[in-house]
Amino acid sequence: MNKKILSFIAIGLLFILFVAGCGSNANSSSPQGPEVQEKAEEEAFRVGLECGYPPFNWTQLDDSNGAVPIEGTQEYAGGYDVEIAKRIAEGLGKKLVIVKTEWTGLLPALTSGKIDAIIAGMSPTEERKQTIDFSDNYYKSDLVMVVKRGGKYENATSLKDFNGARITAQLNTFHYTVIDQIEGVVKQPAMDDFPAMRVALESDMIDGYVTERPEAISAEAANPNFKMIEFTDGFVTSDDDTAIAVGLAKGSPLREKINEILAGISEEERIRIMDEAIRNQPASE
Repeated sequence: MNKKILSFIAIGLLFILFVAGCGSNANSSSPQGPEVQEKAEEEAFRVGLECGYPPFNWTQLDDSNGAVPIEGTQEYAGGYDVEIAKRIAEGLGKKLVIVKTEWTGLLPALTSGKIDAIIAGMSPTEERKQTIDFSDNYYKSDLVMVVKRGGKYENATSLKDFNGARITAQLNTFHYTVIDQIEGVVKQPAMDDFPAMRVALESDMIDGYVTERPEAISAEAANPNFKMIEFTDGFVTSDDDTAIAVGLAKGSPLREKINEILAGISEEERIRIMDEAIRNQPASE
């Protein structure tokens, strides 16, 4: 009888020790999950861009020419903005994470904390400065027009040549507002992105669209039916309108360091990066 009781007690003690051991392991491992996740988030530099504005940014199917994986997809992002983002991430000591975001969703994504920065060919306009902060400029370009080669406006040289033309630009950009400077223009509804405008131009739904010079060069390279029009008498713009900067949340602690990194990229290097982006853009763009 006593031996049986001792056996039961021994088995009971072993069971208690086993449960306690498991509980100890579970308790010691459970806090590590959130800590590891928080550390990973701290080390990531999450950048929002639409991945559809070549040569500044685009989507491709592999990692050729230094393209970076797009979060949550099997696709990759390449272009001038991506190369600038890579240099900034390296300077910050963080891993670059590309978050593909529609143009109209970029500001909400930034202000909600979904992304750390917008590097998407965005101009630091006074209107946007009411909502977010910007870094120093990392590119500057003039406004031009893209039209059909061989069409009515192929030889245009000034805004007055577009009297009666059907012209559009991207939604929620200053490109769309400057169309009003063209006397007699037939202003068309703004479009969501540049691929849509290229399709509209190719199908003769519009006569042209307002854009920046690098995008126009990209359009010409992608489609021999397109032609860039540079103006001798062009749009009236401010320096901020034609500049491009990194968008950051109000009071972002990253701003000072990002400006240091950008200052270390020479003008020659920026031109080289843009030339390579124009050369490397996917033909389908």
